[in-house]
Amino acid sequence: MSPCAAPSLSSLMVQASAEEKLSPVQQRFNDLLAQIERLSGQSQRLQAWSDKHRYAHIQALREWVHLSQAYRKSLLLFVHERLQSADFTDRQQRMARRLVRGLIDQLAANADPQVQALADLYVSEEDTQETAQEQAEAAQRLRERIEEALGQPLEKPSQYQTPEDMMAAGMRQWQRQQQADEDRKTAKRAARKAQKQAQKKSAAAEKGEVPAAALRELDAKSAIRTIFRQLASALHPDREPDEQERLRKTALMSEVNAAYEKNDLTTLLRLQMQVTQASPPNKAGTARLADEQLIAMSLLLKEQVAALEDDLDQLENRLSRELCVPVRADAEEADLSQSLQRLQADQRHNAESLADDLRRIQNEAELKRWLKEQWQLAKATSA
Repeated sequence: MSPCAAPSLSSLMVQASAEEKLSPVQQRFNDLLAQIERLSGQSQRLQAWSDKHRYAHIQALREWVHLSQAYRKSLLLFVHERLQSADFTDRQQRMARRLVRGLIDQLAANADPQVQALADLYVSEEDTQETAQEQAEAAQRLRERIEEALGQPLEKPSQYQTPEDMMAAGMRQWQRQQQADEDRKTAKRAARKAQKQAQKKSAAAEKGEVPAAALRELDAKSAIRTIFRQLASALHPDREPDEQERLRKTALMSEVNAAYEKNDLTTLLRLQMQVTQASPPNKAGTARLADEQLIAMSLLLKEQVAALEDDLDQLENRLSRELCVPVRADAEEADLSQSLQRLQADQRHNAESLADDLRRIQNEAELKRWLKEQWQLAKATSA
């Protein structure tokens, strides 16, 4: 290992001797270090995977979505034109108008003047009533499924006349159920914790003792302060006559200050080991720390684990939103990449299907068959 290379967290772990096994406290300390190394590695691997695939994936999605929208617009204009000239029955006209409205809804975000003009044209009283009836029927069917999933009636269902509103109401009610359950659990945990703390404080007060948790917190702060002072003394750049070594120590001291401000114990321990690597073997490391000192340090390590878990969760959520696929740090990179490929393939298939539809409906008989198929598909989807 080069003098500038940072040691791994495994080198900071307490090592068992041939004569003595690790104590539970030492094992807990090692476990926390292992969790920090695992979480840090997962974040780094996930970010590296994202950096490798994110740009190309988003560009591919944008291209296929843009192409699909272009085909939808062509379909919209073609069906609108045929509505003016083709020999449609009343039923076929209703099917065509419904299809036109659906295409307008899918294209609404584009703010295209032609699409907007057709949107104004097709919002007639008859069409609005027909659409409202269809929406109400679909909403009622969806309500039955939501109530079955919730295990209770939906609150004020008559207020929701569209599937979207019904689904949103169902989600809100489900979230309230989940939040109520979580609040009850949190309240019970808080009550048990408060009771235990009160009992400990009462017992300590009777004995005139300072609570162990408070002592450990003080020990943790003392431990990290001690390591910081040792590093500051060893790395003081003003005491170094060699220019290159002074620059190296200045850079390391900057890392030390940043880690100390964040209470980042693992980074300070790494730096401490890095600084002492060139020195003679030192046996005053974690192997000789007393259990109380390790308990104190474990408090800081536990905080780092929680922070890393939160950071990793945020990274997973952000990438899931940006890439439009579920992203999990514990998934194999090959599986994540396959998810991106499947989504791109789905978008390509959507665009190609729209192109096929556009070619097919140039024939009037095929146009009528296609309208019927789309009508049946819409009904099956909303059922």
